[in-house]
Amino acid sequence: MTSSDIEAVQKIDGIVNKAPWSLESYTFEITQNPVARYFVAEFNNDLIGFCGMQVIIDEGHITNIAVLEEHRGKGIGSSLFYNMLSYASNLGAVYMTLEVRKSNAPAIALYKKFGFFTVSTRKNYYPDTGEDAYIMVLYKLPEASPDFTEPETLFED
Repeated sequence: MTSSDIEAVQKIDGIVNKAPWSLESYTFEITQNPVARYFVAEFNNDLIGFCGMQVIIDEGHITNIAVLEEHRGKGIGSSLFYNMLSYASNLGAVYMTLEVRKSNAPAIALYKKFGFFTVSTRKNYYPDTGEDAYIMVLYKLPEASPDFTEPETLFED
């Protein structure tokens, strides 16, 4: 995801989620947050989905994932999710966490497909409805690529 994707991502978030993030939140994540990584899916040059995470030392935390309804069931969410997990592994994450609405059965099914399991519940986590969230964890990420680098990669002399 780049700065030019922010408005489209925020629009998708507003369509898909009950409590979307603000444009300012996405702008901060992309332009100022050094631990954030976001990915987009495109179809015919239009953004149709996205996902995001933050990686701090060895923990990755999934912040959000969304795919427009008309593009669901085609493996786009799974592809975004797998690529995000692989990227987290390449950044040094050894486990991932996330929160998910207890009522979001499709998301929970996706997370379980990748090996996430529920470890706890956050009561009244979502301020828009007061709904509880499951805290889910994954301890087996895809293997890191030994050749991985990104512009921020530091090398010892």
